[in-house]
Amino acid sequence: MVPPMGNGSVEPDTAPAQQQHEVAQRADVPQLPWRVPLDPAPWWAWALFILPFIVVPGLNSWLWMGARDMLAVGLLTIIGASVVRVAGGVVLYRVELTETALKARTSMLIRSLAWQDVDSIEVGDDNVVLTRGQDENEINGIPKDRTAEVGAVMEAIRAQAADTPVRRHRPRPGIGAALVLLYLVLSIGAFLLRWHIVI
Repeated sequence: MVPPMGNGSVEPDTAPAQQQHEVAQRADVPQLPWRVPLDPAPWWAWALFILPFIVVPGLNSWLWMGARDMLAVGLLTIIGASVVRVAGGVVLYRVELTETALKARTSMLIRSLAWQDVDSIEVGDDNVVLTRGQDENEINGIPKDRTAEVGAVMEAIRAQAADTPVRRHRPRPGIGAALVLLYLVLSIGAFLLRWHIVI
């Protein structure tokens, strides 16, 4: 009489298949953290980003002290800060993939999106869109010949992170915030030092 086959006889056959699936998933994931390839910032963005650090402090140190000049200093400083922030969004933009989240560095902040919060990933011509409920997080500036690769890597990391604990992080200041602060110190400080308002 042949003994009945229990559940234990199936495990040796299914375990290698499961291990092969896990190995296949890991093979699609590069070494983490992985920086998403992006097109380099254009020259005009670098020019707009750097010029306010030179031009605005120079103009502020040239203006004579008076009520109108104080207003001009304030307007120049505010306009320059806006230019630094907008151009910094192009120059400082970085996207990094980790085991737990996608991290994007903008002009002022570093934002993160946990993989468990991503509902879907869609690949476009030069972008990848991560959908979270009604919100869409678009990663722009990816070379057209690498968008499919980036989307596949994101899907693989997302699959691996499905069974890991969720780690959510609030937006935090990035290097852009420090650079804007440095710009403000240079711009206002040049005026104050030129007219000996501070020693």
